[in-house]
Order: sequence, then C-alpha cells, then structure tokens
Amino acid sequence: MTSISYPRWAVAVGAVVLAGSTVTVGPAAANDHRRSAIVVWTDQGAVRGTVAADHRTFQGIPYASPPLGALRWAPPQPGPTWTGVRDATRPGGACAQLKGLPMDTPSESEDCLYLNVTTPRSSARTPRPVMVFLHGGDFRFGSGDGYGGQRLAAAGDVIVVTVNYRIGALGFLAHPALAGRDGTTGNFGLQDQQAALRWVGRNAPTFGGDPGNVTVFGQSAGATSVCAQLAAPGSAGLFHRAIMQSNSCANRVQTRTEAIAAADEFAQRIGCTDPAVVATCLRGRTPARLIETVGYPGAGVDLGPVVDGHTLPVDPAEALTTGRLHRVPVLTGLNRDESRLVVWGMERIGLNCSEPPKPNQEPESCPLTDEQYRDQVRAMFGDQAAKVLARYPRDPAQPASVTLGAVLTDHDYAEPVYSAALAFARRVPTFGYEFADEDAPFFTEGPEPTFDTGAYHCAELPYLFTVDYAEALTPTRRRLSDEMVRTWSDFARTGRAGWPRLRPEAPYLRVFGSAGESGRTDFAAAHSYDFWRSFRR
Repeated sequence: MTSISYPRWAVAVGAVVLAGSTVTVGPAAANDHRRSAIVVWTDQGAVRGTVAADHRTFQGIPYASPPLGALRWAPPQPGPTWTGVRDATRPGGACAQLKGLPMDTPSESEDCLYLNVTTPRSSARTPRPVMVFLHGGDFRFGSGDGYGGQRLAAAGDVIVVTVNYRIGALGFLAHPALAGRDGTTGNFGLQDQQAALRWVGRNAPTFGGDPGNVTVFGQSAGATSVCAQLAAPGSAGLFHRAIMQSNSCANRVQTRTEAIAAADEFAQRIGCTDPAVVATCLRGRTPARLIETVGYPGAGVDLGPVVDGHTLPVDPAEALTTGRLHRVPVLTGLNRDESRLVVWGMERIGLNCSEPPKPNQEPESCPLTDEQYRDQVRAMFGDQAAKVLARYPRDPAQPASVTLGAVLTDHDYAEPVYSAALAFARRVPTFGYEFADEDAPFFTEGPEPTFDTGAYHCAELPYLFTVDYAEALTPTRRRLSDEMVRTWSDFARTGRAGWPRLRPEAPYLRVFGSAGESGRTDFAAAHSYDFWRSFRR
C-alpha cells in the first residue's frame, strides 16, 4: 500500500465537561427515587438521570475504576460501587487530549472511564436493541458525551450508549518497558471498549435494553475500533451487529515493530531517554506533557491499535481476508467527499497562503492553487504522481481544493471501505451506503472554507446525533435525518437494512442524498475504484 504523509493540520474547539458526583440519601428518599422514572439500579448502585419530553439520559456512569497511579497503562479494572443514588445528570471527564473537533473537549484528566445512556421516555413491552457508539478522533481526540443520543434513541426506539475510552499515549502507548505480566502493552483503549461492552451486557436490562441484541458502531477511528473488536477474542459474544462509518477493516493497524518504534520516538520526545528508568520516567510525566507530546496529526506521534498477540492477535485486515472475525451482520459506508475536511484543514492553518500566519494570528483562508495541487499530489504519491494527475486532471470549473479532496477521498476512503465491504459480503450479511448530502452543515469555528465542503468527513454525524457544531436541520435535512435514524435503528433491531444485501456480483449501495437521492449508484466508477485497486498492487 502507498503511504502518505499529510501536512500538519488540526481542527479545533470544544466545550467544558464536568465530572459526575455521588449523592447519598436516606432510606425514605431512596424509596422515593426508586419509584421515579429517572432512577435506575445498576450492578454498582443507583443512578439518577434527567427526563425530557421524549427521552431519558444518564451521564457520567463509571464503567471501570479510574486508571490512576498504578492503573495508568494497565487493563481496566472493575468500576466503583456506591450506596444511595449517584448523580448522573452531567457527563464525566473526557480522557486527556488536546482540542480536536467542535464536539470534542480538551482535558488533562485520567479519571475518564465513563459512559452515557440515553433511552426513550416511554416503556416498551419487550427489551429494546442497544447501540454502543465508539467515537472517532484519530485515537487522540473525542469523548462519548460529545454525541447526544436523544434523536437516535427517541426516533429509533433504541437504547444508545456512548463511551469514553483512553486515547493518545494513555490509551495506546506500546512501550516494552510498560509491559504487563503477559508481556504485552498498548491497546488499553480497546480494552476499555470491551469493559464498556461487558458493562452493557450486565446492565442493559435495567435501562430497558436487550443484552442479547447489542450493536457496536463507530465513526472514523471509532470504525477502526469496531474492526478491531470484530477481530479481538475478548469481545466474542459482547455484540451482535456492527456498523462502520468512514473507515475500513482494509486499513491495517500498527505491527508490534511499528508500535515499538512509535513508542521509542514518543519516549525520546518526552525526555525519557535512559533505558534503565524509562518506565519510571514515563509514569512520572503529567497528562499535560503526555498529550502535548502526542500532538496533532502530521506533527506528533501516531499511536493507535497494535497487533500485540493478546488483545489483538491478528490485524483486522488479515482477519477479514481469512475469515477470523466474529460473524455478525455489518452495515458499512462512507461520505462522498470525506477528504474535503483535510483540505479545509490545510486552509485553516494557512498552508496555501504565500506567507504563513504570524504567531497568535488567526490565518485567513487562502485557496489552493493549481500548482499547489500538483505539488501536494507529487509529495503524497512520489513516482506514482503522474498517474494520479492524469486520472484527476484539473477541472477549471472546480476549485483545486475540490480536486485534491477527490484524490484523497478515493485513495484513503472509497477504495478501502468498498474493498472491505465486498470482503465482508462474502462471509456475513453486509449492507453498504454512501452519505451524499452536498448541503450538510459545516463547522462554525475558524475561517470559512473557500470551496464547497460537500459531504465531508463527519458530515453525517448531525443526522444521527446531537452535536455542538450542527446548525438546526432544515426540513429537507430533517427528513434525511429521520431516514438515517430509521435505517441505523432498524439494522440494530433486525440485522437488516431497507435495501438488498451487498454481493460481489451485485454491488448495491444505498445513497443518502440531500434531494432524496437513493438507489443504485455506480460507486466504483464514481470513485475510480479499479484505478486505486491496481495502484495499490
């Protein structure tokens, strides 16, 4: 596969998240709470949430012990128990991270292993499906509470669980000096996800959910996490359907050698250079130093899931090829213009401008020139650049940024997602989709893009979740949102979507478009699939 080195860029801003607290009440008050619709009893103790017109929400529930002190860089341990009723009206702390996307929260907290549960307000005669969402963010940003589950829960008649898991160095640093008794290290974030799924299995009934019908779904790095869980022995039986948005099991994760090299680079950057005391040195660093050293994509250290022989014995891409996966129905897809977000990120840091922005100066949006487009393609594809430029010539009717976005979308997303979907289709019921709303709401932070961002990476999220950056959905967008919510929840309920299964001989994909666009699409032709398949060989 061709590797690409992206320029440094980052999209920023989030909101402050407050930690939950425990409130102890007397027996009489506890009995009153027991009769209230906003109090439920978990296997750790009672939690009190909030009630709205059509849903109930319980936030900041600890599913594991805070990974502090000796539990830093250790597998998650059983969560705390309490007496009385715990306040679950506010989210728990986000895991330590820099600023990421608008729905993300900057944090220096290690006490962050919390989840949030949203249910319909009404009761049901039978247990509802449970949908567990794993957020994206390049394994260095994100938290569960940034994705409000009220629309999906109420309109889809499902239980929605959003999860915090350790990210960055605290979640995925695979340094040998930190190895446990089994000799492995890293993948703590994946282990957190499994702990959350086990919590769901134990506690779903008390929220009205069916522990025998759990769907795990994720977007971007969250979709990569779903792929990892499909190949992880420790997640066997913990979920029964899988949804992957905007990422693919065809993309390989780090090998142990690559992960150790990244960990060594991280230790060097943070100043832990003495092999004799590197573990002590790393454990002595503050969360602020750790997240600063991880940095932003393209400028920091890339950490993520690793084939460690234990939590993840085999690369999900290999597991997909050989069939060593949990056999569950799959819904998988992508957004039509995924990489236009990356191109906007280039604009956002002034990469295209003749002069870089001065320190502490907000950059202006400078359009990508035709020559800069060609320079970017040459930098990314090297001696293969001429083939790419011939396949994607500059269209004077479109900004150069749109052309570069098409190149990166087709290479980074369309080919691997489609290849993985076809591979899944040979083994399990598989349904493919493409999100194609050209008028999807865009982030409001930073300079305005100089081009139409279309159905960019993350564009589908406001149609499924309540997220901070989304403007109010127009009636047309609301209808599309209703359709997507119905699709996602019906798949969780039945393992089927409202269109034919994807088959290699009949590659049907459902298109979710702004004008009700749907039906068959020549996805392969639209995204130069055959070109990129041959390009990788």
